[in-house]
Amino acid sequence: MLERWRVAVLPGDGIGPEVTAQAVRVLEAVAAHRGVALEVREGLIGGAAYDAVGRPLPDETLDLCRASDAVFLGAVGGPKWGALPADKRPEAALLGLRKALGLYANLRPVTPFDALLPASPLKSAYLAGANVLIVRELTGGLYFGEKRRTRTPEGEEEAVDTLVYRTSEIERVVRRAFELARGRRKRVTSVDKANVLESSRLWREVATRVAAEYPDVELEHLLVDAFAMQLILNPRRFDVVVTENLFGDILSDEAAVLTGSIGMLPSASLADGRFGLYEPVHGSAPDIAGEDRANPLAAILSVALMLRHTFGDEAAAAAVEDAVKRVLESGVRTIDLAEPGDPVVGTKAMGDRVVAALEAALVK
Repeated sequence: MLERWRVAVLPGDGIGPEVTAQAVRVLEAVAAHRGVALEVREGLIGGAAYDAVGRPLPDETLDLCRASDAVFLGAVGGPKWGALPADKRPEAALLGLRKALGLYANLRPVTPFDALLPASPLKSAYLAGANVLIVRELTGGLYFGEKRRTRTPEGEEEAVDTLVYRTSEIERVVRRAFELARGRRKRVTSVDKANVLESSRLWREVATRVAAEYPDVELEHLLVDAFAMQLILNPRRFDVVVTENLFGDILSDEAAVLTGSIGMLPSASLADGRFGLYEPVHGSAPDIAGEDRANPLAAILSVALMLRHTFGDEAAAAAVEDAVKRVLESGVRTIDLAEPGDPVVGTKAMGDRVVAALEAALVK
């Protein structure tokens, strides 16, 4: 029986449609080579959805995602929608998707390509051989806690954001990190702020308890400020890093410095089982939208994560990553990666190069 891959594609806003188009081309090339029936259906999300139907996350989009094996998301947001109420802003769609689809573990691999080491402001000697997987808890913490504004008795405005974590929420993401570490270098770093926050003290206790189930995997605890420094000074010491929602958001963007551009960072947001949402870490970059200047490589590398984690095709995932590597080794760059004298290509041309390299590898 012919295998079928059902993928919901949500291009979104800004450069989202441009990079998504190149990611879908890569997925199509793999499916064609594998003899897989690929079913791609598009949905509205973010500002584009608000403009069309008055909501950033329509019910129809959620239904489409639930009926799919995986979701690919481009990007959402932009200044056009900046004055909207919080629940109408494009970014609200991301939080809604995560909750509705049970996407609790956000994987952000940070693997500097040798050809791009000069693009990082850090010394190449610090970066060569670095391979970090950041696992960010995605449905708890400050982003989902109670938010309110009040006034003090003196009449001063006061804002409150509540940080809440339950044992079960911590256990499942930490356990996911340990499972992933077993397939890597068998080291987990748990990042918290246990010297100040009660939620972090619970996090550390639970992480320690879960670690006892994995005697073959080493666990270390680091405070978030110490980790932020060590990520830059000695990234090669880290394997799998697991942390709460806000810390993971900030630290994974910091990690973009290692790769030379945030345009190189893919991500996977996973539920239980194989279902996942895949998206580049970068934003919608409305200032360059429609100009064929966006770097599609993070989107393409997100397809590799989809092949690995949802469709269980490690060989195809590795082939996509190798195609990106070989294109970069040829010297071709998008504008965000370019050094003086480098040949610069646009979004579609970079996609052309990767697809050609991938197809050449797949037919061997």
